[in-house]
Amino acid sequence: MGRQLKLGAVLMGVGGPGQHDVWRHPEIPGDASVDIRWYIARARQAEDALFDLVFIVDSQFITPDSPPHYLNRLEPLTLLSAVAVSTTHIGLVGTLTTSYNTPFNLARRLASLDLISGGRAGWNVVATGDGGTAANYSRDEHYDYPSRYGRALESVQVCQGLWNSYEEDAFPRDPETGVFVDPTRQHRLDHVGEHFHVRGPLNIVRSPQGQPVIFQAGDSDEGRDLGAALGEGIFTHSATVEQGVAFARDIRSRARAKGRNPDEIVIMPGITPVIADTDAEARAIEQDTRLNKDFAKTLAQFGRPFGWHDFSRYDLDAPFPELGDLGNDSFRTQADRIKQVAHAEGLTLRETVHRFSTSTPAPFVGSPVTVADRIQEWFEAGALDGLNVHVTVPSEFARFTDEVLPILRDRGIVRSSYEATTLRGNLGLPIPRNIHAVARERADDPARERASVRVPA
Repeated sequence: MGRQLKLGAVLMGVGGPGQHDVWRHPEIPGDASVDIRWYIARARQAEDALFDLVFIVDSQFITPDSPPHYLNRLEPLTLLSAVAVSTTHIGLVGTLTTSYNTPFNLARRLASLDLISGGRAGWNVVATGDGGTAANYSRDEHYDYPSRYGRALESVQVCQGLWNSYEEDAFPRDPETGVFVDPTRQHRLDHVGEHFHVRGPLNIVRSPQGQPVIFQAGDSDEGRDLGAALGEGIFTHSATVEQGVAFARDIRSRARAKGRNPDEIVIMPGITPVIADTDAEARAIEQDTRLNKDFAKTLAQFGRPFGWHDFSRYDLDAPFPELGDLGNDSFRTQADRIKQVAHAEGLTLRETVHRFSTSTPAPFVGSPVTVADRIQEWFEAGALDGLNVHVTVPSEFARFTDEVLPILRDRGIVRSSYEATTLRGNLGLPIPRNIHAVARERADDPARERASVRVPA
């Protein structure tokens, strides 16, 4: 079997960024973002279509201008634990920040989901961009960029170390001998780093997939380096196939330079497909959606990369304002890109908002055959290994699962059955071996080579 497309479903409830009025659709309950039944139904819909994973985005700072889904939503791991017991194969990926969590807590919660699900957990590692989050965690100021990404790297490394606390045979549970645990198979971490001091061990065993799969989504230089260092799945966005190819090459090059196997990284850009009976109908739907957006809401959400800066104070038809270093401690890469393009092209504020709030014509719009053709083109060009499909309206998602995927399945690009019951198994990723078991084997037989062993840095 050749290389096959991986599939993720991003469950957005009542609508995320740019989806101000999705909640008004008759198929979407007004409380979808806090209704576990909605999430379970969408996860089962994705699992029936043989998706690899569902993905839950998250943040912990809101304003009245935040997208509807952000204003009222369930905590990711609580949500995914409920979905875990209502599904059998689909992966469960949640967003958790390393800026406002501690590694021991993260490691324990993620390992618990991994065991509950039988080895289907994944962690989308984020270094929080919303500066206002600091005030929700008793801090006067948000972490600066170096601290955010330094904490992220160290936090994941500590979690991976804690997930090695028990070797596979640590619990004999032998009623005859009375031996419940073999203490020689339990290991303290004793980590002392720049940001964290963690003793360990973690009080939970490894799952069938060894450890949760690590995902990462930052696009700054720091974010790309973090993804190249530890990301096994990369969430991203590309407007063109050329951008996708360039991004994939950059990530794999950085990973190779860090001593990693670049083929053990799955790159999955997010898409919002628009599917209709004909290409013309699909483009009309796309244009209608764009033209009917509430500009005042779009303008308000445009301020998020700049720390929720209020752009309503400016003349919309004057040149884009000089903002100095605004955005440096928020979503810096996005803010810098907006400022650079606006000034280089002499755009007004209104033109800039339109430029960065819409991506028309989007690449994955058209009839089922057209969308399938475009996906195949990007996949074969190396612009992606998989897709993260944004899910709101169930019938629109069904057009993708029931009309586009069968075409790709007939072409051998999408699986016809699950290969495994774990997320790693279905993504084609290796199980990280327990470093203590590896050390024990080497001590017993120093001549044996274990080139395939992956050890957290």
